[in-house]
Amino acid sequence: MAPENNPRPPRWYATAFRILLVTFIVTLLCFAVILFLAIFGTVIHATLHGASPDMRVAYRHIALPLGAAAGIIIFLLVTIMEVRHHRQAKTLAAIERLS
Repeated sequence: MAPENNPRPPRWYATAFRILLVTFIVTLLCFAVILFLAIFGTVIHATLHGASPDMRVAYRHIALPLGAAAGIIIFLLVTIMEVRHHRQAKTLAAIERLS
């Protein structure tokens, strides 16, 4: 006799945890890339103008606002994707319970 495979229905708190985790990781990655490019651009700009580079500009005026904007966009996109996935998994679990 084959063992019964009763899948658990999806849990809302697991969806919320995945949304926050993915948003945090991808936002940190975007912030790091933006900060690297901002530092690189600041150094090039300072070199061309013959001044010493001011790294505060790279952090405060470039990386922080762009990282925050990226975080908001990432949060919205991940939320849409996870809600779709949650609904699909919930529907598939209900169909499998019926059959």
